[in-house]
Amino acid sequence: MKKVITYGTFDLIHHGHINILKRAKEYGDYLIVGLSSDEFNAIKGKAAYHSYEERKLILEAIKYVDEVIPEHNWGQKVDDIQKNNVDLFVMGSDWEGKFDELMDYCEVLYLPRTEGISTTKIKTDLYNKQ
Repeated sequence: MKKVITYGTFDLIHHGHINILKRAKEYGDYLIVGLSSDEFNAIKGKAAYHSYEERKLILEAIKYVDEVIPEHNWGQKVDDIQKNNVDLFVMGSDWEGKFDELMDYCEVLYLPRTEGISTTKIKTDLYNKQ
């Protein structure tokens, strides 16, 4: 069985999120999503609308996702890869080159982002409508 892992906050789920999850799953048999905890988002300076538990519930309902694990810090990826016997690490192309050191542990693939959509864009569009 080929295992794939990806990471993110996955707040305000949109078709770009679905696209990357679907494409990541196409590269393997089992997709693990490392979901940023509320505490980790605070460290990163990100504000999520939904709590970790709410975001986890939403992700678990998506047919491409097999398992959701918490992401507590930047450095845990190697441990997650090893502990879960991951074969492929996938991230969006906006992260190109930032996780190349993980190639010592598994294959690394950066997938193109869906054009014209992001959580930041949604928040900006909503704010500008007011």
